[in-house]
Amino acid sequence: MGDRWLHTQAVAERARELAAAVPSAQRELLVAAAWLHDIGYAPALRDTGFHPLDGARYLAALDAPAQLVSLVAHHSGAVYEAEQRGLTAELAAYDRPDPALLDALTCADMTTGPAGQRFAFTDRSGEILTRYPPGSEVHAAISTAVPTLAAAVARTHARLGGQPM
Repeated sequence: MGDRWLHTQAVAERARELAAAVPSAQRELLVAAAWLHDIGYAPALRDTGFHPLDGARYLAALDAPAQLVSLVAHHSGAVYEAEQRGLTAELAAYDRPDPALLDALTCADMTTGPAGQRFAFTDRSGEILTRYPPGSEVHAAISTAVPTLAAAVARTHARLGGQPM
């Protein structure tokens, strides 16, 4: 699993750090979603090639809690990539999660690099745009999603009372 595992571990740790941005009853859900947010990259789960959807489908088939499934489905601006891939209807089958939870999960993911490094949002979004070539679905989606993703990071920061992230 290489860097994907390093990224996942660091996103889960970051989610723990950000947990105060969500109601106490939802903090464990946030951390669980962080551990599972990229499960759809697993080769055995690949169906559509769109990891949020493939991960959500897998978790739903296991009867995972609906909120967990929806967080995996919608994390980190997934709606933008779903549009690029023609999978908007498939993603819409999963309810949008609680906004504070989705913001915090997105913040954890979008401030953690591919090998678990701590990144500022602008560095992380730039890294993704460099890693995926122009014309790819991911590059187009992130290019469009940057304002939305930045807003999620800012809202999480505000929910933490402006504490440094």
